[in-house]
Amino acid sequence: MGVAAEAAIERHPHLAEPCRDGFIRVDLHSHTMFSGDSTTTLDEIAESVVEAGIDVLCVTDHNAIEGAVRLKRALEGDNVCRVVVGEEVRTHTGEIIGLFLTERIAFGANAVDTAQQIRAQGAVMYVPHPFDPMRRNLTEDALIELTGLGLVDAIEAHNSKTSLQSLNKRAREFGEAHDLALGAGSDAHVPHALGSAYVEMPDFDGPTEFLAKLRDGYLVGHHWDLHRPWSARIIPSVGDTY
Repeated sequence: MGVAAEAAIERHPHLAEPCRDGFIRVDLHSHTMFSGDSTTTLDEIAESVVEAGIDVLCVTDHNAIEGAVRLKRALEGDNVCRVVVGEEVRTHTGEIIGLFLTERIAFGANAVDTAQQIRAQGAVMYVPHPFDPMRRNLTEDALIELTGLGLVDAIEAHNSKTSLQSLNKRAREFGEAHDLALGAGSDAHVPHALGSAYVEMPDFDGPTEFLAKLRDGYLVGHHWDLHRPWSARIIPSVGDTY
């Protein structure tokens, strides 16, 4: 179980509270420079994960898994933290996330087809930032359709970049009404966002156990959407991630 550094606690005071025995901190939603709208390098992710005391980081770049694959190899190899390979996939009606992916999902299909492709990999189908129009949310009609078809495993009930807490509350109420597992994530596009939101949950092994134990978790987090402090930096090229 990771322990947060003082600098991270200053940004995210809830990190000062120790985890319950047998529980770990899991951020279900984060981004790297492979997303196209983030400049966070993999080295910066490693530093911020340690600082925030995150035990499991779900790396969910937009329409790409290369960053997640590289981080999994690097961070798990150095025993820094565990990494879940994910992808935030753009569909015709908004974004959905696959967790525990083994292959990249092509973007641009309809939501049902994309969800079925995620499930075909034995992965978890997770709906990020529902009801938040500033976050390329899945439309409500698409969310209802996917839920009715039994294709939604979990829903993001706390997204730290969502400024209106009424939208997070609405997501939680939808999840509870439809018996979905509830998740939380920083949606980090800058390094210091890590630690702003996560689920404190029992430890797990693999996607099936993850989904079961997610239901026993506690959502922890606050709104945090600050920009990166300016500094002169060189960002490695990642090519065309789309």
